Amino acid sequence: MKRTILICAFLACLAGAKAQETTTYKEKRPYKSWVKMAPKLEDAFFQTPEAVRIADNVLLYQQTTGGWPKNIYMPAELSQQELEDVLHAKDDVNASTIDNGATSTEIRYLSRIYLATQIDKYKDAALNGILYILNSQYPNGGFPQFWPRPKGYYTHITYNDNAMVNVLKLLKEVYEKKAPYTYVPDSICQKARTAFDKGIECILKTQVRQNGKLTVWCAQHDEHTLAPAKARAYELPSLSGAESDNIVLLLMSIPAPSPEIIASVEAAVEWFKANKITGIMREDFTNSDGKKDYRMVPCPQDDYPCPTLWARFYTLEDNRPFFCDRDGVKKYDISEIGYERRNGYSWYNSDGLKVIKKYEQWKKKLSK
Repeated sequence: MKRTILICAFLACLAGAKAQETTTYKEKRPYKSWVKMAPKLEDAFFQTPEAVRIADNVLLYQQTTGGWPKNIYMPAELSQQELEDVLHAKDDVNASTIDNGATSTEIRYLSRIYLATQIDKYKDAALNGILYILNSQYPNGGFPQFWPRPKGYYTHITYNDNAMVNVLKLLKEVYEKKAPYTYVPDSICQKARTAFDKGIECILKTQVRQNGKLTVWCAQHDEHTLAPAKARAYELPSLSGAESDNIVLLLMSIPAPSPEIIASVEAAVEWFKANKITGIMREDFTNSDGKKDYRMVPCPQDDYPCPTLWARFYTLEDNRPFFCDRDGVKKYDISEIGYERRNGYSWYNSDGLKVIKKYEQWKKKLSK
């Protein structure tokens, strides 16, 4: 029953997208539903003609690099003009990326459709995608957001939106030959293991120190110096209370961790505990322009179930939460930035709770 419901829900999503009126298909169709739903599909779905049709779309969008562009709604039914546009864009290698779940989502989907159909073209494309990831890795172990895009913040080692963590998790599943990567040749598995180990070394080297003490990570680091780096105007060098959580969870997933990994985790968890934000909560309201908005307000009373939060950005010097508009100027109260950035970006999160909970389990396991 659960399997049937999931397949039906996905097909309903597809039908809804097909019925949607749009003039700009790349922008209007719900690409986010693709990266969210695709990994959750049951095996039975991959036995359907619809799954094969989508897989062929995935092949169309694969670029000559072996990677994929981001923000594409893969299940879309393409018009002739759209099809020609996609084929023409195959050589636009600057669009190949690991951002927003791109490339890793497509590799997993093609691997699953190959296991279901045993059609070689899907296996070959998935292997080319894995090789794209391996080829994009820097000698220092980091991964850029886009590759081979030659300039801009896209070349930084990118933890933002879990880009590098996502590919490291994929590589770990590949070399462990976990489903759906049971078909991957040993030679590529060995390369994946080496790349994963180099990636972990990069994570350890980029962990930011304050006065000699390890803390957490910036959302992106310079690919040459490994220092915290700027991305978009409102993404300044900082300590990340968002991206760092999944980095720590990845480190804790490594069996028999080295002393360096243990020290890294211990320091990061200490930072999370020391820099949690309590006593405030989100309050939604309608502003004077009639738009939905929010502000952060004190929790109403001591026994109120107030959330534990972390800011997305903290200052490198003294761990002070800050916010930023498109002018690139730090503000220390979210009400001081404009409506568009306040509501168009995630400034607070509670994911540090997952780190702290997992840490307690990890410590118990280490002590055995």
